[in-house]
Amino acid sequence: MDNGHKSSSNGNHPFGFDITRVTQLSWHPRLFFYRGFLSSEECDHLIQLAKDKLEQSMVAGGAGKSIVSNVRTSTGMFLNKRQDETVARIEARIAAWTFLPEENGESLQILRYEDGQKYEPHFDYFQDHRSLETSGNRVATVLMYLSDVQKGGETVFPYAKGDNSQLKDDSWSDCSKKGYADESPGTAVKPKKGDAVLFFSLKPNATTTDTYSLHESCPVIEGEKWSATKWIHVRSFDRLSAVPARKSTGDNCVDDDELLCPEWASRGECQKNPLYMVGSHASLGFCRKSCKLCSV
Repeated sequence: MDNGHKSSSNGNHPFGFDITRVTQLSWHPRLFFYRGFLSSEECDHLIQLAKDKLEQSMVAGGAGKSIVSNVRTSTGMFLNKRQDETVARIEARIAAWTFLPEENGESLQILRYEDGQKYEPHFDYFQDHRSLETSGNRVATVLMYLSDVQKGGETVFPYAKGDNSQLKDDSWSDCSKKGYADESPGTAVKPKKGDAVLFFSLKPNATTTDTYSLHESCPVIEGEKWSATKWIHVRSFDRLSAVPARKSTGDNCVDDDELLCPEWASRGECQKNPLYMVGSHASLGFCRKSCKLCSV
């Protein structure tokens, strides 16, 4: 597939969404490609928000914890939900495309992959029960490319059963050309600034995990890859509007929920949802103890 194009604005459509730009790549897993989902200006804006705040990317470990692993070697950070007008507009567009509520989505994660960095084959759905208790499993992922990559950095779905007519020139890496299933060589998407893919990690019953959703990010060979990821859950993930603001009391170093606050903190929620977990100058957070804000 030749996805080459210049990113363009979608402002003439409701929420910036244009169905004519969407192509179905596979039904097993359900995988869709959107040409020009983000404008060039939106891509640059997301990179600008993130570039000075990048940290080593983590992967999901046991018991809902995030850990460092050689499986994933990028750097990244999480934006706040509805952090500014641009982020809010993109989140609304994602909801319009996926038909899934904004409140079910995690915060946008911005990632940078430099020379040789990758994310080995993995699933986006959770397999441990503790990660499923609050908002359910991840049902879908929207992956947006914020930059062009000269070579490598493709997203590969090795089990995908779909259109196998992709023409791959020398700018495609060997990693992008492999498939695991005898009946299909798999499907790959080349990073192009502004493009996006949507795939579902659960089958249509929103309960059964789809093992065909295995995917990987190939190593970057030439250039630098920036991307933005939105993971979307079965149930609401938006706790910021679920409770009223909490004002100062005698003891400001407490967890309002002594059971869930430590779990949320271990999953990186202090960084993903700081307004809820930590608070602001106008309102105290609800998990300040677990976010280690207690004075010694």
